[in-house]
Amino acid sequence: MAWTAWWLGKKGPAPSFTYGYRGASIMAALLNSLLLLVAVGGVVWEAAQRLLHPEVAQGVIVMWVAAGGILVNGVTAWLFTQGQSDLNIRAAFLHLLSDAVVSAAVVVAGFVMMNTGWVWLDPALGLVVSAVIVWGTWGLLRDAVKLSLQGVPPGVDFDGVKTYLTALPGVADVHDLHIWGMSTTEVALTAHLTMPEGHPGDDFLHDLTKALKAKHGIVHATVQIEMGDAHACSLQPDHVI
Repeated sequence: MAWTAWWLGKKGPAPSFTYGYRGASIMAALLNSLLLLVAVGGVVWEAAQRLLHPEVAQGVIVMWVAAGGILVNGVTAWLFTQGQSDLNIRAAFLHLLSDAVVSAAVVVAGFVMMNTGWVWLDPALGLVVSAVIVWGTWGLLRDAVKLSLQGVPPGVDFDGVKTYLTALPGVADVHDLHIWGMSTTEVALTAHLTMPEGHPGDDFLHDLTKALKAKHGIVHATVQIEMGDAHACSLQPDHVI
């Protein structure tokens, strides 16, 4: 899912998708985090059943299969260590790392059970690992849900952006300010600036977009200049930018 979302994000805009398919990375991050929680639910359920009805596991087979899981998932997770600022990449990394951690726990459980006969250790470790995965996934899920609802992306200071815009020369008021994520790496902004002295010219807008990108990580800014009542547009719910 992470790779498909990355590939879709590289495709250009289309008449039906004027922003392109950048939002696919948000969907992938959300689905990845939800799948992790579903998988944890399955582990917890199975662990609870085995605590109530202990079963003898084949220690050697368990250890060898789990060791293969550590190798495959560990190496793949290592490939995703770069780009952690991208929520989509971080979701894939956590998914793979979680699988590797689970496999490591299974190896330990298999070895100990084989030498002690403690059949309760396998489900007990399952519950511990599940708690660790939920703790690591919760923040990812929260951020993915926020982006999917077009909330202000993590790391972007809404009040700081508004303060910056308000302090620009000639700006009397800022309203209809919206900041959201077009993808897990790209932030968009729209705003109305009230400038009673008139339009400041293209150079002002060019410098503004460069500053928003450099100071706040906003790569796509659309600014409307107004000269009249600062709240005229806000009073019209059907106003279209």
